[in-house]
Amino acid sequence: MKITIIGTGYVGLVTGACLAELGNDVFCLDVDQSKIDTLNNGGIPIHEPGLDEVVTRNRAAGRIVFSTDIEAGVAHGDIQFIAVGTPPDEDGSADLQYVLAAARSIGRYMTGFKVIVDKSTVPVGTAERVAATIQSELTSRDVSAIFSVVSNPEFLKEGAAVEDFMRPDRIVIGCDDSPHGDIARERMKTLYAPFNRNHERTYWMDVRSAEFTKYAANAMLATRISFMNELANLADRVGVDIEAVRRGIGSDPRIGHSFLYAGCGYGGSCFPKDVQALERTAQDYGQDLLILHAVEAVNAKQKQILGGKIKKRFGEDLTGKHFAVWGLAFKPNTDDMRAASSRVLLMELLSAGASVAIYDPVAMTEAKRVFALDFSDMPHLLEKIRFAADPMDALTQADALVIVTEWKTFRSPDFEQVKLRLKHSIIFDGRNLFDPAAMTEIGVEYHGIGRSVLTRI
Repeated sequence: MKITIIGTGYVGLVTGACLAELGNDVFCLDVDQSKIDTLNNGGIPIHEPGLDEVVTRNRAAGRIVFSTDIEAGVAHGDIQFIAVGTPPDEDGSADLQYVLAAARSIGRYMTGFKVIVDKSTVPVGTAERVAATIQSELTSRDVSAIFSVVSNPEFLKEGAAVEDFMRPDRIVIGCDDSPHGDIARERMKTLYAPFNRNHERTYWMDVRSAEFTKYAANAMLATRISFMNELANLADRVGVDIEAVRRGIGSDPRIGHSFLYAGCGYGGSCFPKDVQALERTAQDYGQDLLILHAVEAVNAKQKQILGGKIKKRFGEDLTGKHFAVWGLAFKPNTDDMRAASSRVLLMELLSAGASVAIYDPVAMTEAKRVFALDFSDMPHLLEKIRFAADPMDALTQADALVIVTEWKTFRSPDFEQVKLRLKHSIIFDGRNLFDPAAMTEIGVEYHGIGRSVLTRI
């Protein structure tokens, strides 16, 4: 099938590459010339395991092209995926300017029937706005081309996006109940047929329900994380091991084990903005989502948990103290630092007078860009950050090690070397990577999340 992907960011590039991998003829369109140049020169503008190989293989086979030619992109695809960003607006709502700009481009150049697919995460009612925008452009051109707008939200985890796309646990598609919607449904059914050979993975529904499903899923996952973080903080007070609790409740099949790990808060491009956008949608309809207010509040507070533990141990004034920080990305297997807990931690430590040496396996370049912005008004604080060459280099003469991201490479360090390089054998573990009893046995003062009962700290 001939497919056009509008937007070659995280969602668009993964979607385009994976659909090409299935044998489709894919045209990836973006208005950012530098991004298209990078792709055409063999580069990948995002870090995503396995994506480079898929793109390279399909470019060589001629199944995927990258261009800024909007007219050619609209002409190419019988199915037009809109996969542009929907960043949070000032009021927390999803900013649809890029989605509607893509719709205008389609309406400006389309001639025959098109299936327009909203792949971006968008609030309820967006498909109707996209349809109205396209129709307005067609009317201004005095063109009577027909189309149907479909909702097909993505459920891709950063760091596992290629696997998630190629082996989906579900495919959600919302279509209109109309003759044009029936045509769109058949074309989407054909497109996704390779994923349904063993068993049906597609969930068909109306467009608004599909749009809502994406937000509901992310809000539920964010809620589970904040719920466990709040329990972890109580566990530290009452003498309970939160890991034992996690295993205990996770064994209940009605609950399950996923997204029950206590830590130092969630971040990234999805959970924070999607929770806020859903809250804003509720406000627009006169409803207050109390649970989601609490989810956000708990998460904001949880990002300060490591800084609080450090100050409790070393004092509020950290002048002269030096800390090693392992992990900067909001989660492993990505360089994404949007709403990352590391940003809150570093601001707190540096503002209190400390200096830091930081390391992340893939996010160092992104960290330099992000921290230049975070500390643009405080260059004296930026000077207190040293970008380490490797994890052990970061430890040199640090008063303590602070772990923020649960990269696999951090899970089994040489603890004798860790102790030798640190001034004091102290670890603040924001992701509960290590066993507290084992740390005590080898002489490490260990501060986890919700596990103080095992260290009596």
